[in-house]
Amino acid sequence: MSLQDLLDKQEITENLIRYMRAVDRGDVEALRACYLPGATEEHGGVYSGPADAYVDSIARTLTHPKAITTHVVTNVLIELAGDRAEVECYVTAFARVKPGDTLTVARMLDVFERVDGRWGIRRRRLLWEWNHDMERTEGWIFGMLVPDPAVLQHGAKFPADPVYQR
Repeated sequence: MSLQDLLDKQEITENLIRYMRAVDRGDVEALRACYLPGATEEHGGVYSGPADAYVDSIARTLTHPKAITTHVVTNVLIELAGDRAEVECYVTAFARVKPGDTLTVARMLDVFERVDGRWGIRRRRLLWEWNHDMERTEGWIFGMLVPDPAVLQHGAKFPADPVYQR
């Protein structure tokens, strides 16, 4: 494996991480920037079509001030072939929704391409693996984290989150 291969894999991995940050922080333009122009999204039977239209369809939900999600990317496998890469990764997602909380695991099967020196998503196919819906009980580790949860600092949506203040 060459140094360029390692750099390419790092750029692709960072794209995956930026994608999840954009979803969790409600940063619609950063999310859109992860795709290449004309990219497609197949979202596990929920959506299939142009990636731009997919981003448009979820933008309101992502930016809602009460929308809380946390996405974690693991098991990233990247197979390079010149300016094209086949990428598989697992995503564990927590979401707070009206009736309760939900924990979901999915896999993303992506085709990345390097266009004008930049790696981006050309085609994404998401596959659902499992889900667990939970009743909502919020005690911050059963009260063991802090006696008064009001002192805890929380993340925020774009552009208020501290990550955008650096």
